[in-house]
This record gives sequence, C-alpha cells and structure tokens, in this order.
Amino acid sequence: MNSIINERIAALRAHIAKENIQAFIIPSTDPHLSEYVAPHWQSREWISGFTGSAGTVVVTAKEAGLWTDSRYFLQADRQIEGTGIALYKEMLPETPSIPAFLSSLLQKGDTVGIDGKMFSADEVQHLQRELRQSGIHVKSIADPMQLLWSDRPAMPLAPAFVYDTKYAGKSFTEKLSAVRKKMKAASAESLLLSALDEIAWLLNIRGSDVHCNPVVVSYLLIERYEIHCFIQPQKVTAELASYFKANGISIHGYKEIEDYLSNTHAESILVNPVKTNYAIYSAICPACRIINGTSPIALLKAVRNEQEIIGIHAAMQRDGIALVRFLKWLEEAVPAGRETEISVDRKLHEFRAAQPLYMGESFDTIAGYKEHGAIIHYEATPETDVALKPEGFLLLDSGAQYLDGTTDITRTIALGNLTEEEKLDYTLILKGHIALAMAVFPEGTRGAQLDVLARMPIWQQHMNYLHGTGHGVGHFLNVHEGPQSIRMNENPIPLQPGMITSNEPGVYKAGSHGIRTENLVLTVPAGKGMFGNYLKFETITLCPICRKGIIKELLTAEEIKWLNKYHQTVYEKLAPDLNNDEREWLKEACKAIITK
Repeated sequence: MNSIINERIAALRAHIAKENIQAFIIPSTDPHLSEYVAPHWQSREWISGFTGSAGTVVVTAKEAGLWTDSRYFLQADRQIEGTGIALYKEMLPETPSIPAFLSSLLQKGDTVGIDGKMFSADEVQHLQRELRQSGIHVKSIADPMQLLWSDRPAMPLAPAFVYDTKYAGKSFTEKLSAVRKKMKAASAESLLLSALDEIAWLLNIRGSDVHCNPVVVSYLLIERYEIHCFIQPQKVTAELASYFKANGISIHGYKEIEDYLSNTHAESILVNPVKTNYAIYSAICPACRIINGTSPIALLKAVRNEQEIIGIHAAMQRDGIALVRFLKWLEEAVPAGRETEISVDRKLHEFRAAQPLYMGESFDTIAGYKEHGAIIHYEATPETDVALKPEGFLLLDSGAQYLDGTTDITRTIALGNLTEEEKLDYTLILKGHIALAMAVFPEGTRGAQLDVLARMPIWQQHMNYLHGTGHGVGHFLNVHEGPQSIRMNENPIPLQPGMITSNEPGVYKAGSHGIRTENLVLTVPAGKGMFGNYLKFETITLCPICRKGIIKELLTAEEIKWLNKYHQTVYEKLAPDLNNDEREWLKEACKAIITK
C-alpha cells in the first residue's frame, strides 16, 4: 500500500507542477463541508491511506504532511508509516499550523493550490490572510482527482424519501415559516443552505448518500416567494417530485447552483461563510448583498420539538433492550474464547437490527480491546482484529439510526481481571461523567463553562483528553451536530431546553487501555432561582454502566446515589420488555452499590 501512496503523491506533484503550483491542500470534506462524506469525495483518504474522518494533507514538491486531531494520533501514525507523509498532531504546542508550515517551505511569489469546493469561504479567507504575510498566493483550481483518481467512485445517486411528520414533529411548511421569520429579522431576502443535515431537516426528507448519515446531497435556496432545490435528478422519485410540487419547491440540476447564484436578482442573501464552500460563495452575483451569518436552521434543528423528544425516548428504550441482550450475550460468550472485536461488532448489529424502526448504525462501531481502546476512533479490520479474553477492558462505542431518533453510547466493559491502574482510570472517568450529568446551571450557560466538571477528576491526576466532552446529536440525522457543544474550546452557543448532547469523558493510554463512558443527555428546565431560570441534564440513554471496574471508596455518597438511581431507572424502563433470563441479568447489572 505504501508504494501505491507514494505513486499517488508523485502523480499529484507532477500535476501541480504543470499548473505552476508549489503546494496543494487536500481536506477531508465534500462540497457541503460535511464531517462524514460519500466515497466520491474521500480524496484525502485516497492520497494518504489514512482512513480517519478528520485530517488535512498538504503536499509540496518535496514534503508531505497530515494534520489530524487527538482521536486519530495512533491510527494515523500507523496508517501513514512508510508513505513519506509526516504526522502533525493538532492542538499540541509544538505543531505548526498549515499556513506556518507552508510559509517555512515556500518562497515569496509561490502559489498554494486548493479545490475551492472543498474549503469554506471563511477558511480560504483565513488562509489568504495568513499566507499573504509571506508573499504566498492561494489559487483555486479544478479538482486534480478528476484526472488522477482513475477508479474514483461515482457521486451518490440513491433516491431520497419523504420523512413522515409523525416522526419529524413539524411539517415542512411549519419549519419554513419559522425560518422565514428569522430571515426577515436578519433583513435577508434569500437564504442559501449547503449543510446537508440542515436541508434534510427543513425539507423533511432523508436519504442514504453518506454512510450512517441519512442525508441527501443537494443545495437549497430560499427566496422571498420561491424555494429552489439543486439535486441530481436520479434522486427525485415520483413521490418526492409530487411532495416538492405540493410544497412549491422548484427542482434544478445539482451542478446548476453556481450559474443560478451568479444570475440571482435577490437584493440580499444570508450565507454562512463557515458552512458554504468558497466556489459557491464566490459565484454569488456581485449586485446581491451578502449577509454573513449563521443559518437560523442550526439552532431551530438543535432544539427538539415535543414529538421528537417522545421519539428519542422511544428509540432509547428499544436501543437499551438491544444493548442489554448484547451485554448478556457478551458476558456468556467471552469465556469460550471464540469472540473477536469484529464478531462482537456484528453481534451488536444483529440485536439492534431486530428492533422496530431500525434504519442502520449511526456510525461505524468502535470495538477496541485492551490497547486498541486507546485508539480513540479505532475500527477493527481483519489485519488488526484480536480475540477477546476474560481480562481487561473492551471499549465499545456504538449507535443506531431509528426512524424516531439517533443514539450514541459508549460503555467500557470489564471482561475479567483488571489492573489497579485500569480500575483507577475507570473510576475517575465515571466521576467526571457523573459530575457533568448532575450539573445544574443558569440559563445562558455555554458548554465550555461546564466542560471542567467532566475533566477535573483526571486533571487532578495530571491526565487529560483532547477530544470534546459533548456534541449535539441529530434526530434520525447526523450523529454529530451543532451548534452546541461541551468542550474546552469556547463556543458562544448556550445550552437550551430541548437540546440533546453527549456526555463522554475519557482517558487513553497508548499500548495499554482506553476508557470512555458516554450517555446522551437532554437539557431540561430545573426551576427558577437567583437571577433567573436554571437548567439541568436528563440522562436519556438506558443501559447499565459496568460496575466491575469501580473503586467504590473513590466515589462520594452523592455520586453513588446518582449511579444507583440511574440503574434503578434503567431497570424499571427496560425490564418489562425482557424475558426472565434477561431480566435477571439486568437486575444483577443494575444492583445498587451499598455504602456503609
């Protein structure tokens, strides 16, 4: 594989040399700046061999580098070994930024090439500002992969479908009315949408264009009296065409978006330069006033309506049943010695697929045994697959797409004997998880203000994790969504009632073990108090937390009370739908921790 990667990089170097370009940048995204992308746009993976979801490759005449975050340090190091690509670990003080890297290697007057469809307008403007200081230019060129990638997968053409209002909770016309009110408040005559989950949410449509993310590759332009959807014609079924017609939505070819924008007669257009690619942004008619701002849909989508909340509770109930059946099977199967990381992944899929309204995984399951658990986004392959033994930890991060909700859960499961270090780390992460779950906070609180609660127990032991503590989760949509988050980085969006966010602190020790405990939480009112209203989290995931790794003496009475109450809730909600053997297993798994 390394020789193939070397050949691909050499071909790219030859191509950009003909274009008189001294460096080329390849990100991980698509024209919609998605986190997860269809195979057609996985150019960064093709050029580097690195399969993680986040990363950027930079190629110059003599150097090549991959920038990625802490979730993928170990994986990336292994996958790019021998390719001549250097690994640059983001967020570490010694790691140069991409502009700094390029400025150190290129000469004044040199040019850095990009495919303008793969970068946001905001990113390009930032890159231009940074490199201009060194006299380096940025030039958008046609995608080199069109010539170099001979067996490139086709664009996704699977048909889209209408998402029933009984699951969505609100009709398209109700949502459109709310969006147009926001447009009017922003003095915007039109609104351009590029983010696939925002389009799917607003139109109440879903698809299968991106693995595990039920979105539809398209653009949407909302004008004062008209709505225009830019989509591949193969995706529009008779049902969808009828639905669009009934709702006054005009259909255009997917590639017609730039021409349409360049000829728009709208006086103003609201565009999010962070979520709109540079090529599309640059195509907007100069006579049309661009209003840079966030899309109103991001926040409307993140705050669940009443029916969506009912739906996610129902989905969690069914997901919990599948997980209990799986955990019982796992406990009985591991001692036999025939199970591996891949086999347990398949077994978990079987249990979930048997549940009503199941539509697939919400992301590829992470089943990391022992040291593989330290690879944050590990995915077992036939080459890396290992047998499970009745010892150590199995980190299992998984989720499902149901028609009435999306789930995401991580459990670190003790398969047998543990070291004292493993027990300590497991208990500290549990303490952080519980601290965040119990948080009560005033309206207006941002995730960055709460993040410390989850980290403090391991900070006190001089440990940390570099991923976020919490991300938003879509409703039969992307498992990662904004605008809210819980992380060290500042995010101006406050947590609001109706938002669903993950709670997932972790710790990862290379070559030894990884630990993460994750539930989803719903932000709910907590009552009035000094200076206004207060909020809290309702934990909505229903699955026992493994008690075998807990050092009970390190938990406070309040923490034990929370854990016992959570397990009581899990048992009460799931037991009625289980058979006698499953119920007995769950009763033991949810057994209260007794304090003196």
